[in-house]
Amino acid sequence: MRKMFRGAAALATAVVAVIALSGSVEAKPADAWAGCPDGAVCIYPQNQNPAVKPTHVFYSYGAHNLSNQFENHWVLNNQYGGATANLCTGSGGSGCGSPIAAKTGVYADLTPVNSIRLNP
Repeated sequence: MRKMFRGAAALATAVVAVIALSGSVEAKPADAWAGCPDGAVCIYPQNQNPAVKPTHVFYSYGAHNLSNQFENHWVLNNQYGGATANLCTGSGGSGCGSPIAAKTGVYADLTPVNSIRLNP
C-alpha cells in the first residue's frame, strides 16, 4: 500500500512540475531602440552620435512644437504599425518635410525645424 501511495505522490509531483513548466509565457514589450521606448518618437541631444539617451520623447499623435534645437540631432521613429513622423519648419506641424517611416531614423539639422508631427 505504501508503494502505491509513494508512486501516486511521485506521479502527482511530476504532473505538477510539467504543468508549471509548460504554462504560457507572457509577451515582453519590445526593447527600447537607443533609449527610445517602443511606440515613441525621440529626439537626441545635439551632435550625440551614436544616439544613446533622448532629450525629447513623444507618444501622442499630432504636432509638438520644438524650441532651442540647433544643428544635428538624431530623430528616431520607434512607432509601429506604419505610423510616421515629420519634421516641420513651421510651428503647429505646418511646412512638413518627407515622412520618417516607422522603425527608422534620420540625422537632421534641426536649426530650421520648429515642430515635429506624429501621424497614425
